[in-house]
Amino acid sequence: MNRDSVIYVAGHNGMVGSALMRRLGTSGYTNLLIAGRRDLDLTDQREVFSFLRHHRPDYVVVAAAKVGGIVANNTYRAEFIYENLQIEANLVHGSYLAGVRNLLFLGSSCIYPKFASQPMPEECLLTGELEYTNEPYAIAKIAGIKLCESYNLQYGTNYLSVMPTNLYGLNDNFDLEKSHVLPAMLRKFHLAKCLMDNNWPAIRFDLDKYPVENIDGSASAEAIAGVLDRYGVSLRGDGVSMVRLWGTGKPRREFLYSDDLADACVFIMENVSFSDLCGERSAEVRNTHINIGTGEDISIGDLAAMIMRVTGFTGVFSFDASKPDGTPRKLQDVEKLSRLGWRYTVALEDGIGRMYKDYGSL
Repeated sequence: MNRDSVIYVAGHNGMVGSALMRRLGTSGYTNLLIAGRRDLDLTDQREVFSFLRHHRPDYVVVAAAKVGGIVANNTYRAEFIYENLQIEANLVHGSYLAGVRNLLFLGSSCIYPKFASQPMPEECLLTGELEYTNEPYAIAKIAGIKLCESYNLQYGTNYLSVMPTNLYGLNDNFDLEKSHVLPAMLRKFHLAKCLMDNNWPAIRFDLDKYPVENIDGSASAEAIAGVLDRYGVSLRGDGVSMVRLWGTGKPRREFLYSDDLADACVFIMENVSFSDLCGERSAEVRNTHINIGTGEDISIGDLAAMIMRVTGFTGVFSFDASKPDGTPRKLQDVEKLSRLGWRYTVALEDGIGRMYKDYGSL
């Protein structure tokens, strides 16, 4: 890429997209193209095709997606598969029609089988059954990989796919119903700490920023306590706060700081082409996507204890084993990316600390 290349970042307001915007900016890319939801509906084919034909970017980054944690994925199954298929199909085909040669598609580690070998190499794609709770989302992301591969093979484009592990960082989603495990935990421990400290101004401030079931900071203390209790945050009779978390705490997850992901993406955009990923060209070209992660994981129980330390929460937490755990373990094999020359830099506890500092300043 040239520093004056027109780079369109779809989903620039999200955690991943905003991290990419920061990273591209610090790397000297000055011609960044963006469009908010009010200006461009990515599920509308006509709008997307027209936008791409008009602007004709040199590079398209597909960081836009409908995302969420285990509750949201399992509850809104139709929305997760439909909207993600629409977004990626519109952007990939629209880019091809507009003559865009270079594109980066961001997927997810949930594309891999529920009981894949650990750590999960790119080659285990489509070798087993997916985790049921996020199957619709995973299928949509697999379709995105195959879109990029197929357009490359048929049309000679350079559409790359990267599969980030579980992400966290600045501008994350803290909706208690729809967020991923780490930001949901961080918010629960923060609210539990405030509850234990009888810090109602902080609780009301938090709910004004992120209402829960339409309960904001103006609601009564009784209403606020009720909704927090429904989401696993409560105060015992002895004044000690409790946090209840889903599952057993035994599953293991890998987490990558969003700015590290952005750095990896820019590295790939600058240094990698589809031909580099095909190996010995044969009748079948598969698994050209690239895992992005740390190559290290942690149990959900240990993650909870880490977040408890970072937030300074001194109450107690427990797990509800009647709730689903999801995939037992999701650790990505990052050897391919390591061979290409990239490695993460932000340690998990340090990243959570940065995230909490930013969250507390809201």
